[in-house]
Amino acid sequence: MRELLAAGRRPVRDVWLSDTVDEGDVIGEILDLAEDAGVPVRRVSRARIDAEARSDAAQGVLAHARELTEADLDALCRTAADGTRPFLLVVDGVTDPHNLGALLRSAELAGATGAVLARHRAAHVTPVVTKAAAGAIEYLPIAVVAGIPSALVTLRAKAVWTVGLDPEGDRSVYDLDLGSEAVALVVGAEGAGLSHLARARCDVGVSIPQRGHLGSLNVSAAGAVALFEIARRRG
Repeated sequence: MRELLAAGRRPVRDVWLSDTVDEGDVIGEILDLAEDAGVPVRRVSRARIDAEARSDAAQGVLAHARELTEADLDALCRTAADGTRPFLLVVDGVTDPHNLGALLRSAELAGATGAVLARHRAAHVTPVVTKAAAGAIEYLPIAVVAGIPSALVTLRAKAVWTVGLDPEGDRSVYDLDLGSEAVALVVGAEGAGLSHLARARCDVGVSIPQRGHLGSLNVSAAGAVALFEIARRRG
């Protein structure tokens, strides 16, 4: 909610505030931002907010805003006016909304210029994802595609180097030599990892070296490690 108002990228019709919510620092900041933007604030019952939100993500405050505009994949592949080359997160089959939200949050904080999600058989941007992303969706352009394997073909044609995060990858993520070239990190589903076709269409597969006894990192944790390592190497 705070980032929705602070970013100012989507028109907000109004903000609903529960008549029982505690007006602490965060709520106070939301009210200040709403006032600065000329967005009306309405006091309503908590039951009405919960019914309108249809989830437990609202926590006593809700905004009516224009829906997110899907980004164009071709546009995400273009170098920015300031010379910044694409740094994308491609999500292949993640179904848990908390994992997707955490991945989007890490991508935005690592400086990614966009994300690519599948339209089918995967988590989409929902209130739960929005909450877990902690405002990242207000800054990170997101393209939704029919299929990840075909999107990887497009990325290759647009000279975007695709790096598949795979426990069986033959290179360490810490050994990548990226410079500032256009790059996309591809992460796979919980448990199953990258689909066979997505793995085959990545330019390189990389793994995260592990020293403990457990089998693997959670996808959102592994994605965060790889995103920030790529960001570090891009300088």
